[in-house]
Amino acid sequence: MRQREPRISLALYHLFKWSVVAPMLHGYFRGRIHGAENVPKAGPLLVVANHASDFDPPIVSCCVRRPVSYMAKEELFNVPVLSQAIRLYGAYPVKRGSADRSAIRAALAQLEQGWAVGVFLEGTRTPDARIHSPKLGAAMLAAKTQVPLLPISLWGTEKILHKGDKRPRRVPITVRIGEPILPPMSNKREELEAVTQHCVDRIHALHTLGR
Repeated sequence: MRQREPRISLALYHLFKWSVVAPMLHGYFRGRIHGAENVPKAGPLLVVANHASDFDPPIVSCCVRRPVSYMAKEELFNVPVLSQAIRLYGAYPVKRGSADRSAIRAALAQLEQGWAVGVFLEGTRTPDARIHSPKLGAAMLAAKTQVPLLPISLWGTEKILHKGDKRPRRVPITVRIGEPILPPMSNKREELEAVTQHCVDRIHALHTLGR
């Protein structure tokens, strides 16, 4: 496996991060980041997190200080500007509610190229930012590649946009990054479920710490 993302991706990441995401996160949302020292600086990595807002992918990528490649719902790729931004971050489309083999192959290929691949464990946004029905995809990818999982809690992003809002609300956001979790040793369902639940428990524990 390669140990770093392509240089062009790193360049685009830093350009977008420092010109758009970081100023908005730290200035507008008064963002706080805890545990950044837990992020491996290089090498393939599976970033697992809760999910409550379309703002979550760039926020996570900004906080881990390296590009994160995402499985994103295919509808997002029809949104002007957002589509271009998430592609710069290495995102690729996945059909919601289906076992999209092409997306799984794309994630494996990204890991082989040394990327950090981001997976929201619920598979979709939840209104309370909690993970109620975690999917096993991240654990399966980790088992296939023997890549560690990095648990991340996003606190406050569920309040950024409410129905009818014309612009993001200026709410405080806190991101907490936990220590890497070892991958399952096999693809046995019980092992995948155990590691997935461990990730969920760690994310919820970090989320409970609040602001």
